[in-house]
Amino acid sequence: MPNKSGQKNTLSFPGLLGGRAYWIAVLAVLVWTLRPMGSDGVDTVVFRRSGQEHIVEGRVVVMAQDGGLLLLGRDGLLWAIQPDEQIKITQDDVPFRPLSREELAGQLLRVLPPGFQVHETAHYLVCYNTSKAYAQWCGALMERLFSAFLNYWQQRGLELSEPEFPLVAIVFADRKSYEDFSRPELGEAAPSIVAYYSLMTNRMTMYDLTGMEQWGGLSAARSRLGPNQITQILARPEAERTVATIIHEATHQIAFNCGLHQRLSDCPLWVSEGIAIYFETPDLQSAKGWRSIGAINRPRLAQFYTYLKRRPPDSLRRLIEKDDRFRNPQTGLDAYAEAWALTYFLLKQRPKQYVEYLQQISRKKPLVWDKPETRLREFQSAFGQDLQALDAEFLRFMAKLR
Repeated sequence: MPNKSGQKNTLSFPGLLGGRAYWIAVLAVLVWTLRPMGSDGVDTVVFRRSGQEHIVEGRVVVMAQDGGLLLLGRDGLLWAIQPDEQIKITQDDVPFRPLSREELAGQLLRVLPPGFQVHETAHYLVCYNTSKAYAQWCGALMERLFSAFLNYWQQRGLELSEPEFPLVAIVFADRKSYEDFSRPELGEAAPSIVAYYSLMTNRMTMYDLTGMEQWGGLSAARSRLGPNQITQILARPEAERTVATIIHEATHQIAFNCGLHQRLSDCPLWVSEGIAIYFETPDLQSAKGWRSIGAINRPRLAQFYTYLKRRPPDSLRRLIEKDDRFRNPQTGLDAYAEAWALTYFLLKQRPKQYVEYLQQISRKKPLVWDKPETRLREFQSAFGQDLQALDAEFLRFMAKLR
């Protein structure tokens, strides 16, 4: 999904970017119904895919009427398993527990290319083959975001939870190795995406933004680059939008792991993207990283003002009812800008109603898709039935931000 600079950032869903159309077929064809299979115990599913047998221990989140499964593995991965792939399903009374940090780190190192190491923080496992200093910088930045994010919502009466799984961030030393690794998931969009969070793997993937080549390669960077030098490089104006993309994706990861959104639920994209944009630009000169959450996002505001010159009368309704504008390259920039603007307006003018609306969205179940009229009705229940009046108020408010 494009951002202001013409790069793309994405709340990644395998298939939507052309990488694994298989998932679209699975999730679109099946009619899913909630089923408390296994309760608090462990479900073990043996299945065959592409000629290879897999054994996954986890928790069945959803069972389809035709027997298809959505399985949450102990490593945090989601598996959509069709009936004809299944070989055997067993259940036991052993309580479901995620892999330990040590187990998960070991599993990650086995599937990543050779040369990766793991840097641990309070909430993150940062897997990296770049310099340790850059991995530490990323971990510290994301921990500051994590604290700022939870504190922000707590102050507004919205209690979030600690993540069930460690938050995984994979950091490649250079762009090419990142693109090679990401192409099976992102397809041909990989070269234009600098970072992404995947709903299926629950992992964030990116590459070292400092540019190893200019420092003479990895060994030179390891000896010359420290946290202060990295901060200085990435605090430059030309790096702002790229860093914002990483924070944008990290915000998605936190939101989907702390209970603000549910993975694979019908959380409207204007909500999830609006929140990510609201947080996306850090203050890298600040020890806390975010001195002024809720500041005006100038690039998005400029895009919104550009959009106003051609904005149709039903723009707000369309944003609420459907997500298609975000996925269309011709309308994506405008959709992102309007999502941020609407989020900014509601948080500033209707904060109590907005938090109540978020709480309702957070309770949505995986793979249950709302009709457009349901989305609109829920929005109007939270913010008022007269959408035209609200839109007029919204535009007047945004006009004053000049």
